[in-house]
Amino acid sequence: MVARRLILWDVDGTLVRLGPLASSAFASAVQQVVGRDAAGHGVSMGGKTDPQIAREIMAALQVPEDEADGHLSAVLTELERQLSGAEPEFAASGRTLPGVPELLRRLHDTPGVTQTVLTGNLAANARVKVAAFGLDAFLDLDIGAYGSDDHDRLKLVPIALEKAARVRELRFEPDEAWVIGDTLRDLACARAGGARCLLVRTGRDPLPPDEAGGADAVLSDLTDGDRVLALMGLAT
Repeated sequence: MVARRLILWDVDGTLVRLGPLASSAFASAVQQVVGRDAAGHGVSMGGKTDPQIAREIMAALQVPEDEADGHLSAVLTELERQLSGAEPEFAASGRTLPGVPELLRRLHDTPGVTQTVLTGNLAANARVKVAAFGLDAFLDLDIGAYGSDDHDRLKLVPIALEKAARVRELRFEPDEAWVIGDTLRDLACARAGGARCLLVRTGRDPLPPDEAGGADAVLSDLTDGDRVLALMGLAT
């Protein structure tokens, strides 16, 4: 019997490491809309959704909450504009993380496996980031769960499951889904949705030295494809 798996990939710090544009675009988008210098805002971005990051940057600039609410849509639209067509710059200044292209290709060729993304990025920005390295060839991005679907990352696993059923008529139980990410927020998201979780120590913010809060597995990177497939019950 073929095992069925829905693999939900985080993007930044898990699939790819990007150059400065990925973060500087936020400050630029806020400055364009709000009219305040947002450089040096000090907001940590790991594991957060784009709407959450935009709100936190505006809060750091002491923009009143009701005013920030009014600006949010325009900030996110400007963020999309800033990153539209940025594939060449991302490819030149960034890289895929160890083992990623090979593992994506291998999972793509494994019967019963569907791969997409679960990311805090807006959908348009996630597409730009993975397309910069050709990773979109292995990912069904139409069923991904994004920061543009909900600002609360904890709600994204059910969104991905619903899209798989509605768009592709693929129905997965929550425990057939695996979130692969690099932060404890990825783990919290998986647990909130009843999914399994593999964490990798490839993000900018180090995971704790223990078992990273109870993830199903924690790896230094994704270079050992055999081990990854075995962990997910896909060993051949």
